Amino acid sequence: MARHNELGKKGEVLAKKYLVDKGYRIVETNWRFDKDEIDLIAWQDDLLVIVEVKTTSTAYFGEPEEAVDARKESFLIRATEAYLEKYDLDCESRFDIVAIVLNDQETRINHIEDAFYPE
Repeated sequence: MARHNELGKKGEVLAKKYLVDKGYRIVETNWRFDKDEIDLIAWQDDLLVIVEVKTTSTAYFGEPEEAVDARKESFLIRATEAYLEKYDLDCESRFDIVAIVLNDQETRINHIEDAFYPE
């Protein structure tokens, strides 16, 4: 496995633990629709939370959350619509980003709730 893939997997494990510790109930990990993927799907009480996890080893080139651009947002929205349809869900939902900087010197987690909104 490529080094960046290993870092991404470590980040997803950290994000999952972080959210569970905050009381979220994780129901899906790496849920796929066609080529699109949702890293984590969770419930926070009656709210469905779609989570994109971004992990980098440094913030030198920018914070991890800056990598979630309009294109990535549209993929997440499309996959979320498919998820809601597949499970016949009629509920409020929210898009979050869990941005992680992970290296030998630090582990920094930034949870951004309502990171973006569908248009």
